[in-house]
Amino acid sequence: MNRRHFIQEASSALALLSCFPADLSAVVRSKNSAGLEQRSLGRTGEQLSILGFGGIVVKDATPKEASLRVGEAIDAGVNYFDVAPSYGNAEERLGPALEPYRKRVFVACKTTERGKAGAAAELEQSLRNLRTDHFDLYQLHGVTVLDEVEEILGPDGALQAFLEAKRAGKVRFLGFSAHSVEAAMGLMERFDFDTLLFPVNFATWHAGGFGPQVLAKAQSKRMGILALKAMAKGRLPQGAKKRYPKCWYEPLDVPAEAALGLRFTLSHPVTAAIPPGDENLFRMALTLAANFVPLTAQETFALKRQAMEVEPIFRYSEVGGPS
Repeated sequence: MNRRHFIQEASSALALLSCFPADLSAVVRSKNSAGLEQRSLGRTGEQLSILGFGGIVVKDATPKEASLRVGEAIDAGVNYFDVAPSYGNAEERLGPALEPYRKRVFVACKTTERGKAGAAAELEQSLRNLRTDHFDLYQLHGVTVLDEVEEILGPDGALQAFLEAKRAGKVRFLGFSAHSVEAAMGLMERFDFDTLLFPVNFATWHAGGFGPQVLAKAQSKRMGILALKAMAKGRLPQGAKKRYPKCWYEPLDVPAEAALGLRFTLSHPVTAAIPPGDENLFRMALTLAANFVPLTAQETFALKRQAMEVEPIFRYSEVGGPS
């Protein structure tokens, strides 16, 4: 994609997707037996709960605590679990806790490896840690710059390991998470991934111009859209002490504000949102997700005003790129 085409596409996406209420007609919506909404995952044929369980929730937990947290999520209707080797000991904790439910859930894992050999080795270790013979979704993790995109898609890149694993039945679907607009657009332009995991947040969207163009592209490709940072408020003020060790940003921890943030994200055509890794914030999100209704136009305008008062965790400039 050339730079002019990219800017034109991004600009039209901003105009299109800033409209609200957002159109949810592209996703199939239903309720599971626990009463939690489920949505279709792009063209995969899968139905996932609108709230996902991020593996960081069980990072540094005892085995008993991990089992209790996973069981609580299952009972609340969560069937989507996501983890990565970079989350400390989360894989080792999640594997045994999730094993009794494996046939009932959709398990996603990720790798930060960009080369074929490293990605293949990390996949095998993650399968052992999660005590499973396959992942429902395997993803490139945190792609940020275009040099990474080139390496991933190159002759000895990670994508080759992904494709071989899929042929061997070790993964069912392929996706990626990205922390920049350009990396996400570059990957989508050059390969038909099944899913995208990307920040969809009220402040990055309105104050940062970060997200609309990526969602528009993913929708045009009928990809499953999974959301990060729905309950992020903004960057931590300089010198501020983190109140939540598992959050590098300032989270929305007041229930009314967190509800608006989560509803903003889920009012867009995404399949599911993954809340912060703090176990108490995740528990709050379970309650909020059970009562989800799309934002009204009035609520949207109020949230946009609020967004302009915080420093978003991500920004995008059409001229200068990400910042």
